[in-house]
Amino acid sequence: MKTLFIVATPIGNLEDITIRAIKILFSVDYIACEDTRRTGQLLSVIELRIMNNELCIKDLNLKKAKLISYYDEVEYERLPEIIRLLEQDKDVALVSDGGTPLISDPGFKLVRECIKRGIKVESIPGPSSVITALTLSGLPPNSFWFQGYLPATKSKRIKLLEKLKGAFVIQSDRPTLIFFESPHRLKESLEDIKEVFGDIEITISRELTKINEEIFRGLVSSAILHLSNSKGEFVILL
Repeated sequence: MKTLFIVATPIGNLEDITIRAIKILFSVDYIACEDTRRTGQLLSVIELRIMNNELCIKDLNLKKAKLISYYDEVEYERLPEIIRLLEQDKDVALVSDGGTPLISDPGFKLVRECIKRGIKVESIPGPSSVITALTLSGLPPNSFWFQGYLPATKSKRIKLLEKLKGAFVIQSDRPTLIFFESPHRLKESLEDIKEVFGDIEITISRELTKINEEIFRGLVSSAILHLSNSKGEFVILL
């Protein structure tokens, strides 16, 4: 049996990819990815830079891996297929559209099944929007709670937020809470945060490591006014 490599990829800036990640992506037999087009574009850009001598990596073998779609809706269908490949001595890399796989992305079930079957799993660390946002936030980083995406409906959001608030009797002792949110639900989620926690100081990161990166630090009410019509990918911290 070969190895399942969990490979972190850039969350915005392509130069954030590690040399080790490049070596793995161009040496494995298969790459399981959320979006084969997006991963294909990333590989093409890297290969072009190598061919133009913009990237010099010793002993790099530009092997072309076969890309396999692996996203939430097809996870149960693809999982047995990937396990078979690994048991047939094929190396497989798992990537997300950006950042570290498994963090609010598919892959947990695959890793768990590999561990169960004694298949080697290796992590190739790198970019993570959670850690990047936390280090930029100005909020206490030594203890944090990452919740992923907030629920889509108001009632479920309020219930979750109240549960998180109630879990810590002394609010000054609670860990920094971290959420992902999409642009079309940002305003509603911020209003719910204000309803549960009050008009507290928060940090919102947008388009991390990209040209239009923006870090908002201020009251929830100001964030609602400032970011309601903004586009991009958001990380909310409070």
